[in-house]
Amino acid sequence: MIKQPIEITTQAIADFIQQKTGATLVTVEHLKRLSGGAIQQNWAFDAMIEGGDMPGKLEGVLRADAPSGVAISHGRDDEFALFKLMYDAGVCVPEPLWQGDEALFNVAFFIMRRVEGTAAAHRLAKDDSLGGDRRKLAQTLGRELAKIHAIRPPEPRLPFLEVLAKPAAAILIERARAFLDQHPTPYPALEWVLCWLEDTMPEQTQLSLCHRDFRTGNYMVDEQGLTGILDWEFADWSDPLEDIGWFCAKCWRFGNDAAEAGGIGSREDFYQGYEGVSGQPIPKDLVHYWEVMAHLNWAVIAIQQAERHNSGEELSLELALTGHMVPKLEAEMLKMTLHVNPNTKKEVSDA
Repeated sequence: MIKQPIEITTQAIADFIQQKTGATLVTVEHLKRLSGGAIQQNWAFDAMIEGGDMPGKLEGVLRADAPSGVAISHGRDDEFALFKLMYDAGVCVPEPLWQGDEALFNVAFFIMRRVEGTAAAHRLAKDDSLGGDRRKLAQTLGRELAKIHAIRPPEPRLPFLEVLAKPAAAILIERARAFLDQHPTPYPALEWVLCWLEDTMPEQTQLSLCHRDFRTGNYMVDEQGLTGILDWEFADWSDPLEDIGWFCAKCWRFGNDAAEAGGIGSREDFYQGYEGVSGQPIPKDLVHYWEVMAHLNWAVIAIQQAERHNSGEELSLELALTGHMVPKLEAEMLKMTLHVNPNTKKEVSDA
C-alpha cells in the first residue's frame, strides 16, 4: 500500500506554537521542506510570536516521521529525549523545544530551533571553504563525540534504550545475520564479511551512548565551523569505537578519500580532539575492525532503504538509488577483509 505524503501547514504549526507558549498571536511563514532526510522529514519555518512566554521571532524546524521508515530507528518522542539530553550535556545540537501531538499531522513530530549552515556531505567533502579551518573542524567533531561517549548507562532519561548483556559487536552481527537469513535475495559477500567480523571480534572497550550515525552529512557547519549535530534516530548504547569507525570509514568520505576523518580532515586531528576530552587514547589498532563493521551496517541499511521504495511503501528515487550502493560496498569490504589481520592491518596468508 502506497502511503500519502504528510501535509504540514503553516496554520497548524502556528496553532501548535500558540498552545505551547500561551501567545496571543503566532504567524508562521516561509515553510519549506528541507533536502535530505530519507527516514524523517524536516520542515523549516519562521514564526513571529506575540505575547506568551517566548515572544519574538523563532527560526524553527519541524521534524516528523516519514511515510515509512527503518525498523531500528527511534520514533520522534525518543529522538526528542535524546536531543534534550545532549543539549543539557553541552553537546552542540539544536535546542529542542516541544514534542508534538501525533494527531496534528497523523505522524509523530517535534520542533527544534533552527541552526544555520549546510549539512550537504558532498559539498563539505569538495569545498574546503565550508566549515572554516578544517583541522579545527576535525578536532571539534572529535571533542563533541567524546562528550557524547561520556554518557554511560544507566541513564534514567533514556528508558527506551536497553542495555544488553552481549558485546555491541556481537549484537550488530546477530542483527545483520538475522536480516540476511530472512531476506529472499542472497548476499554471499555480506555473509563472508559477517563471518570475518565474528571470527576477529575484539573485546569491547566500554559501553557508552553512541550516535550510531555520526558522519559528514549529519552535522551542520557555517563559515566558522560546527553549528549542530543532527539525526539521532539510531542512537543507542554501544562500543564508542562504533562511532569512530563509522566516521572514518571510506564509505562516508564522499569521494575525498585522502581526508580519512569523514572526508573533511585528517584522522590524527579527529583523534586528537577526541582524546583531549575523553582523557583516554583511542585503541587505533581496533578502528579498522569497526570500519569494516560500518560498511556492513551501511550495506544492510541500503538494502532496507531500497525495499521501502520497491515495496511501494514510499516511492522515492533517493531510496531506490541507495540500493545501488550495495555492490560497491561489498567490493570494498572484500578488499578490507580478504587478507588483512584486523589488529595489525598487515596481510596474512590464506593458511
